[in-house]
Amino acid sequence: MSPRAGHPGPAARTLAFVESPVQLLNVLEWAHAGGVPAREGAGAELTLVVLAPTDPMTRGQLRRMADLARDEGYEVRWEEARGGAGAPFQTVGALAGALRRAGRIVMGDPFSRYVQLLLTITRAPELVVVDDGTATMEFVAQLARGERLVRWHRKGGPPGPRDLLFAPVSATARRRLTPGGGRRVEVFSAMPVTETPDGVTVTANEFAWTRARFGPPRVTRSADLVGTSLVETGVVDADRYVTAVQSLAKAHGATRYFAHRRESTPKLHRLATETGLEIVRPDLPLELIARRGPIGSTVLSFPSTVVHTLPLALKGTGVRVAVCDIDPTWLTAHASPRAQGFLSGVTGTARDTHRLTTVVPGA
Repeated sequence: MSPRAGHPGPAARTLAFVESPVQLLNVLEWAHAGGVPAREGAGAELTLVVLAPTDPMTRGQLRRMADLARDEGYEVRWEEARGGAGAPFQTVGALAGALRRAGRIVMGDPFSRYVQLLLTITRAPELVVVDDGTATMEFVAQLARGERLVRWHRKGGPPGPRDLLFAPVSATARRRLTPGGGRRVEVFSAMPVTETPDGVTVTANEFAWTRARFGPPRVTRSADLVGTSLVETGVVDADRYVTAVQSLAKAHGATRYFAHRRESTPKLHRLATETGLEIVRPDLPLELIARRGPIGSTVLSFPSTVVHTLPLALKGTGVRVAVCDIDPTWLTAHASPRAQGFLSGVTGTARDTHRLTTVVPGA
């Protein structure tokens, strides 16, 4: 049984903090690539700390991923980090001792205010950032330029009151994530890193653990379409998005739509009604779902992490991954001024790295 909040478990050399299923997957990939031994109990080399969100879909996937981590022999602590007004204080207090003793901290989202707060407590000489999707590209670029840490889809506007209040914590976290003074920083990523900060080690995530544990999948003759939460984050107009999905499905014979865990139920219902696609809500990250199969011979995706990760997870299967750029006319009036450039960069680098095909709605 994993320790509960308020009852710290044994000290671990490495503490990994995750808030999403993809982050947990990539911690397992990092541990596999680095040969981190799996030992539970007092001799644990790696303890995964799940800072549980409130979203039911994310929680469900995280519980499945936590089970996989336990099956691998790693210690998992499930923290109800957002379970009420006092939960953050209880969680931070419960983790403070372990944070101070840890020699290495692994994190999936350096933009997370929760993680930034925890970074102010630790003095670990080794820090590792694993992928949390395309945001990793922006994090590395901002660190290289010495900028404040701001998620790409929020960049461009003035900081709000909460941003100003949290600014000292964020600044401290950024300093912790900057190598120097005996502190080492590693970025473990499947994403292309074009601006490497001085002193930061970049290690490629090849999804070797995923390929070793799952598959190869059965490949069907149809196409599958991967959903995105760009509508939910206010970047893409909902009507434009539905029209694009409908057009892509018709042109390429797609039969299934793999929903992003953050996509809203009303939007998915509308997609099912207007496109005729079977909506699939995966219970694990798509890299694992695709590797287990069955999976379409063609996988269509808008700009997202999977255009970089699926070619690695599906290496050797013959599955073709194709990308669809976001047309500038699809963007909402509230979208960040940087949105189009960032999204184009995601698909452009994927095409260059993995030789992916480009698809156009209606073509």
